[in-house]
Amino acid sequence: MRLFWPALLMLTASCGVAEEGGSQPVVTGRFGSKPNVSIPQGKPGRTPRITVLSVGNGRRTVPGDVVLADVDIRRWSGNRPYLSTHDGNQPTTVVFDGRQVAETWRQSLIGRPAGSRVMLVSPAGEAMGPNVPLTGVSPADTLVLVFDILGGYPADARLVGRTLPVIPADLTPADPPRTLIDGSGHPVVAGSRVVIQYVAASWPSRAVEDSSYRRGGPSAFTLEAGSVPESWVGALAGRRVGSRVAVPAPGQKPMLYVIDILDTITRA
Repeated sequence: MRLFWPALLMLTASCGVAEEGGSQPVVTGRFGSKPNVSIPQGKPGRTPRITVLSVGNGRRTVPGDVVLADVDIRRWSGNRPYLSTHDGNQPTTVVFDGRQVAETWRQSLIGRPAGSRVMLVSPAGEAMGPNVPLTGVSPADTLVLVFDILGGYPADARLVGRTLPVIPADLTPADPPRTLIDGSGHPVVAGSRVVIQYVAASWPSRAVEDSSYRRGGPSAFTLEAGSVPESWVGALAGRRVGSRVAVPAPGQKPMLYVIDILDTITRA
């Protein structure tokens, strides 16, 4: 369920990145909403450029974080959309734990406060890594990327003072959702972004099939049908940040989840 975009996050050679300068696209729209991007006439230049469009007031991201961000990518030529996480309702997950990530992404995302909007204008070869030919663009194409930084979280982020979650021994798919720990943070609203860690076990074996703790850290999802398992929406809406919730998911392939709510972000 996590969205890593491995083709986008692969190794690139070190590159010089300029802060602003040159002919710049104009970006309008609020943080958290799909940006409107106007591309100027003329050539974009060949040096990657980063522009901070707005500065948030959240925690600054640091090396070692799992950074959750929405990103809108388009080609400079013809202002052609390429892809946008705003359309799919699931932010990208970028893991800065020492593995090799494009230098342009590192400079765009690390050291920025949560809530910031950052634009990267760069040749595709430096914006998306050596696997760019597999993505349908040429390494020589210039791309415009607009990041909305939702936040940076330690890979082992968990509820303060709590042990790792485990599936309750008496939980079955027929049970209603169960609050295991009551949080005291902001309430989660249906349709908002929710940042979680979770474990998932199959039924009836109760074998753990998935765990965000094993795979690198928190994920963010839009709390609405189609973006998360249907059972999550009613189970998590109205809970508070800091809660741990056991969520049975009946159906053709029954599952048992325990979800730790680390944060919530209201969409624009």
